[in-house]
Amino acid sequence: MPKMEHSGAILTIDLGAVCANWLSLRERLSGLAECAGVVKADGYGLGAEKVAAALSGAGCRIFFVAHLDEALGLRAVLPDAEIHVLNGLMPGCAPEYIENRLVPVLNDLGSIDAWREFCVAQDQALPADVHVDTGMSRLGLPPGEVAILADQPHRLEGFTLANLISHLACADEPDHPLNRQQLADYRTALATLPAARRSFANSSGIFLGAEYHFDLARPGVALYGGNPTPGKPNPMTQVIRLQGKILQVRDVDTPLTVGYGATHKVTGPTRVATVAVGYADGFLRSLSSSGYGYIGGVRVPIIGRVSMDLITLDVSSVPHSQSLPGGLIDLIGPDNPVDAVAESAGTIGYEILTSLGRRYHRVYVDGN
Repeated sequence: MPKMEHSGAILTIDLGAVCANWLSLRERLSGLAECAGVVKADGYGLGAEKVAAALSGAGCRIFFVAHLDEALGLRAVLPDAEIHVLNGLMPGCAPEYIENRLVPVLNDLGSIDAWREFCVAQDQALPADVHVDTGMSRLGLPPGEVAILADQPHRLEGFTLANLISHLACADEPDHPLNRQQLADYRTALATLPAARRSFANSSGIFLGAEYHFDLARPGVALYGGNPTPGKPNPMTQVIRLQGKILQVRDVDTPLTVGYGATHKVTGPTRVATVAVGYADGFLRSLSSSGYGYIGGVRVPIIGRVSMDLITLDVSSVPHSQSLPGGLIDLIGPDNPVDAVAESAGTIGYEILTSLGRRYHRVYVDGN
């Protein structure tokens, strides 16, 4: 990680806010439902090891990642946690699951058979999850394979069935008919398969109501401040603040242009700040001439194209004393949360978070 004085921007990550979000989501769950923590994609770009350690301290004991290597990294810092690998059992990797006490999510009949054979050979009933596809058409057993599994229950013998999971496709749209259809299909699958812990709701699914909660929820983006209820006020606490350093400030006027392609034409006296952040830092090029930052609560627009290492902003509305070289501009922060940045970029908060670059100086704080 670059030193503070060397970096072009400062990324502050509030681990206390992550924990507060997890506690808030856990409190929303009904009955005895547990709340896991999804820390795949390096903790949605914020550092999986630090995020998971903080969540563990707050009481989270169950974690989900996407890849085996993510699970191995997590195991090194969480020796006692329950860690599940969503992308499943990769050929030849079964021994690493047992050596590191990891739980694979089995997404097809072939993986189920392979895990059963491995467990029988080890003479150990090791845990695994089975993923039932109820409408994503991505990972998981489609209805035909669920029916085969129901007719051939011996295929689940020899290992411990930890979770029966599924995944909602449209939970962020509460009125979407697929939510109810997936819920019905999930219940049908549960009725035909052996009993296990049931896991269905993602971040937005938690807000669909108690009937979606079952035994274990798997929130992801909401932990990191993303809004699980689009179109409504965000119930989550913001987690990150990205502050770009001003490298240079200049006064320009017509007929000058700013940036590559001369896409921004100056129409009058303008004060331009050049900031040391670009698409190489994960600051998306689609924010060109559409994104903005804040200085002292004053909105300052990005003008011209986002380039590899730099952006330019119109700081004409800010006092000179607040827009000098070495000063900071909030690119993501209290006035410009991650979902607002995503809207300006024409994307979703997930992409903004997971694109955060490695050239930022990162500061971890506990805001509690």
